Amino acid sequence: MDKTNKLPGFSILLMILLAATCFVIPAWALERDDIVIDGGEGQHHLSVEIARTPQERSFGLMERDHLPDNAGMLFVYPREQPPGTGFWMYRTRISLDIAFLAKDGEIRAIHTMPPCESERPSECPSYRAGVPFHVALEVNRGYFDARDIEVGDRLILP
Repeated sequence: MDKTNKLPGFSILLMILLAATCFVIPAWALERDDIVIDGGEGQHHLSVEIARTPQERSFGLMERDHLPDNAGMLFVYPREQPPGTGFWMYRTRISLDIAFLAKDGEIRAIHTMPPCESERPSECPSYRAGVPFHVALEVNRGYFDARDIEVGDRLILP
């Protein structure tokens, strides 16, 4: 009796699970760092998850029900992104603010993005940067206003 292929269903299930992990990036798998924003009423510290790969950037904060007060996600790009580049809120459940930053950390634009409640991606708006940027920072809605952080302030990048 050949015992090498005793569980063919298990092999298929394992392949499906491995393929699925290529599309879903758990929060614990992302690199984390502490950053500082210099502006408003002094310096503000944030603990951020860093999305560097295309897969990490495309998944972003999807499927999250909560983001701690002093936390965020930093989207890092290898090259400057054009002003027409946008972010969308498909499958994102929390309201966010996003800052678009130059390579040196200067905040060039800030936008507010409410969650998209549609199950259809085509019905979720895109929030374009409106400025060229190298880095984007998503935080809870109201974070920047509550700390008087505005365009021209600077993120001290790790």
